[in-house]
Amino acid sequence: MDKQAKRAHHDLGGASKFMCEPVDTKPHGLTDFDREVDALRQMLAAKKLMSVDELRRGIEAIPEAEYHRLSYYQRWIRSIADNLLRGGVITQDELQATLGGS
Repeated sequence: MDKQAKRAHHDLGGASKFMCEPVDTKPHGLTDFDREVDALRQMLAAKKLMSVDELRRGIEAIPEAEYHRLSYYQRWIRSIADNLLRGGVITQDELQATLGGS
């Protein structure tokens, strides 16, 4: 990697400010939310409504402060929602209604 190139906020590999705590490498279970988000992603891919590349691009586009605040699968669901809105699959009103907002 070019040492002059600035890292994107999602590119954490080897960044010393994120190496202050050991990485937990022990197997851990997924929550119901995690499984549901993954199932939704798989269903959208099977129906050709969103690719893994679109998911990744959406995650990388999350603003830095929000990116670091969200969990792994929260980033996924944020990207999924953004992609579905951008693609016209759902509307902002439909998303808000589903989330219980007005």
